[in-house]
Amino acid sequence: MDIFELEAESRTDTGKGASRRLRRAGKVPAILYGGAEEPQPIALAHNEVLKRLEREAFYSHILTIKVDGKENKAVLRDMQRHPAKPIVMHMDFQRVDESHRIRVHVPLHFIGEDVAPGVKAGGLVTHEVIEVELEVLPQHLPEYIEVDISHLNIGESVHLSDLKLPESGALIELGRGEGHDQAVVSIHAKRGGGAEEEGGEAAEGGEEAAEGGES
Repeated sequence: MDIFELEAESRTDTGKGASRRLRRAGKVPAILYGGAEEPQPIALAHNEVLKRLEREAFYSHILTIKVDGKENKAVLRDMQRHPAKPIVMHMDFQRVDESHRIRVHVPLHFIGEDVAPGVKAGGLVTHEVIEVELEVLPQHLPEYIEVDISHLNIGESVHLSDLKLPESGALIELGRGEGHDQAVVSIHAKRGGGAEEEGGEAAEGGEEAAEGGES
């Protein structure tokens, strides 16, 4: 099984009633749009979709969707799941053109936590962001972006501007201007220990003073 390929069939019957009938038949209603062609309603086998969704790379990879034998290059843009059941309700796929940039959400993979000086000193790692929106040419689309925190001390962070981006890649958030270079991951000191100890010592001192007064 190639997780980046999906067999689909075109459909002409649309609307809520048609979508319910498709789901009862074990299919996922979907739409393929973008490029010079008109949006095309399609249907996918639900079991095949679930298998591919188990792989993280499926969400940020260029997919080949075969509709009635014709291949379309696309990326997954949106997906609706049932709130209580393991059912995919609908999927949106955007066609891609190799010569035009696309916007995709790419997951972050964090490495080096086990050797970071801040962690060894007792600090806690906080993941502020777990994925980023990237504008990039299709041929440079990464499955993920690696974030190395092996050098971080307590009180230090990795920001969006520190990430190593693929060729032709640009972060949408940074393009919004000053003040958008947010932290991706940070190492903080553990809270409460020192204050609790000081509070305990103060309480002990108060008890001793009270005992002295009683005598």
